[in-house]
Amino acid sequence: MENKESSIASTKGKPFVKALIIFGMALGLWLPTQLIMETVRERAGRQQAAINEVSNKWAGKQTVTGPILMLPYHIFSKNDKGVIVSEKAVGYFLPDQSTFTASISPEKRYRGIFQVIVYRSEIIINGKFKPLQWRQLKTAPENFIWNEAALLFKVEDNLRGINEDLFINWDDTQFVFDPLPAGISGLQDAFIAPISLSQQEAEKEHSFNMKFSLHGSQQLLFAAAARESKLDMKSTWPDPGFTGVKLPDTREVKETGFTASWKYLNRSVPMVWNNNFYDLSSSHLGTELLIPVDSYDKTERSVKYALLCIMLTFAAFFLIETIYKKSLHLVHYGLAGLALVLFYTLLLSISEYTGFNIAYLIAAVATIGLVAWFVGTVMRSSRLAIFISFVLAVVYSYIFIIIQLQDYALLMGSVGLFISLAIIMYFSRKLQW
Repeated sequence: MENKESSIASTKGKPFVKALIIFGMALGLWLPTQLIMETVRERAGRQQAAINEVSNKWAGKQTVTGPILMLPYHIFSKNDKGVIVSEKAVGYFLPDQSTFTASISPEKRYRGIFQVIVYRSEIIINGKFKPLQWRQLKTAPENFIWNEAALLFKVEDNLRGINEDLFINWDDTQFVFDPLPAGISGLQDAFIAPISLSQQEAEKEHSFNMKFSLHGSQQLLFAAAARESKLDMKSTWPDPGFTGVKLPDTREVKETGFTASWKYLNRSVPMVWNNNFYDLSSSHLGTELLIPVDSYDKTERSVKYALLCIMLTFAAFFLIETIYKKSLHLVHYGLAGLALVLFYTLLLSISEYTGFNIAYLIAAVATIGLVAWFVGTVMRSSRLAIFISFVLAVVYSYIFIIIQLQDYALLMGSVGLFISLAIIMYFSRKLQW
């Protein structure tokens, strides 16, 4: 009698022991996915290196600043010996209005299998200076060096981005921009255009306009260096990422491109200041030309769900064993698990050529077909093969939806796990552990 009870207890305990072993196998199979995660990050790093290489040869991210008026003046003071000495200072004046119009023509370039977005742009700048508030510098008019008045203008990557002379029309006169000599202004790597100015001219309103072509990659920004700045931008690129101090006031994004308009009133930088040049990076407006599908980011996120996919598949196998009284060897679990792990290497390698969505479909169909064929052959049941196919299709579809709905990933993941647990609990309620 005791031997019979011991035999029954041993039989009932086998599913529990096997479940523990299967759980351990699932954790073991999860470890290789971490190596795949590192491979994804390494490939993403190579893509960024390709982007940097192309940008260094074409032109990098561009930021346009100016024009800004520079007016040197003398400051007189007494030294320790009572002798009056002169020191040169620089006053900066922002325009009252600046209007930027940018037309961007994107181009796709490739470095190996990696895609890089570059652009050519046509830029028009119009604006005006109201009478200069030079009295805010608290110095006499005779201390200003009127004949050294100049306009400053800067493009971030001007060595590769501009392949022509830059001209500006100041009222009815055209001036050319030359490289700014070192030590003249705090605006580094800028251009300078000397203009004709006197005290009488400084009391008048002046207008300016300029037009030029600019090459760049990934991003185009404009510094809102005026009391009132307006920016109108259009492009044939369908996937802009608007960035800067504020979003566009109006925008229209279509498959054929986008248009966007900004208006920004400067409240962070004074209209007049001296010596140290103000940091204008907090008042940038513009856009990024985004690659619509970042396959590496989505692949990395899908790998994070590898353990979930393996656990749900193994749970389905285990329930099939117990419900249909058909046994699967632990080796069978291991081989099926390896197929689930190889799904991610297929996804990564194929997505570099086709994009994420198509690669996901191909890898999922291949993996589901392989596992279903394997289970159907081992268990000699086409019905169970179809059932496993359905389970894997639901799992991969569920993960794909989570990846697409990034903002709702936590909610979808929690609901999905709860439903999965409820299904497993329902089918395992009569198991004799």
